[in-house]
Amino acid sequence: MTRLRSQKRASASVGGHARGSAQPPTSPGSDRHRPAVAISLTPEGYEKARRTLMRRDPVLGAAIKSIGACGMADRQRKDHLSALVGAIVSQQLSTKAAATIYGRFVALFHDTHVPEAAAIAMLTDAQLRGVGLSGQKVSYLRDLSTRILDGRLNLDELDTLPDEDVIERLTAVKGFGRWTAEMFLMFRLHRPDVLPVGDLGIVNAIQRLYRMRTRPKATRILKLGEAWRPYRSVASWYLWQTLRNPPAVSENLKQK
Repeated sequence: MTRLRSQKRASASVGGHARGSAQPPTSPGSDRHRPAVAISLTPEGYEKARRTLMRRDPVLGAAIKSIGACGMADRQRKDHLSALVGAIVSQQLSTKAAATIYGRFVALFHDTHVPEAAAIAMLTDAQLRGVGLSGQKVSYLRDLSTRILDGRLNLDELDTLPDEDVIERLTAVKGFGRWTAEMFLMFRLHRPDVLPVGDLGIVNAIQRLYRMRTRPKATRILKLGEAWRPYRSVASWYLWQTLRNPPAVSENLKQK
């Protein structure tokens, strides 16, 4: 899952837990699809999403059948703060390098767990640089902890905020772009209907899976993704998986 630049209807039918208030549209003409409340997918919801996507999109459905159960909920941090810190640490690093630096970072705390923003704020720059963080990432951690401590960023309210409000809160933090916020929505909050059109992996997966001659633009991805609502997060996960193990696609399912 890489960024395109330099380099997740609220009702029982969605299969999730409903919370929060109305969401504003993220793109023109999308308001009619916007859930009335913030929702999070349950394990049962992920399975229902899988079945729904297979039924609605034969091309993606063939890939889903080959890949198997959705594994979106299998790996994530223990809490919101750890997830956000991990997002900062991992920027522009390989998975292995990020894991090494994050391990050194959490070793600075009791029980290798980040207890609260105040504990991060108490660390010196020398300590943070000592675990392998760049000066820029140190400034990102400073801004994150400051915003939490002064109340500008309330981590507890993120669970109930609509997707776009979560994105607005997180992108106000230094170092956090829309892509990072979308990953938080998908993998930490388990929001079902996020489609990161700026992700290079998504772009490449769609081009290859749907046999497109050129890389699809955001508008085309959004149009294609209409069939995946309200489970575009799950569709995105499966698209990423096709890059690891490209499924066989029958001739009659190919699109130009």
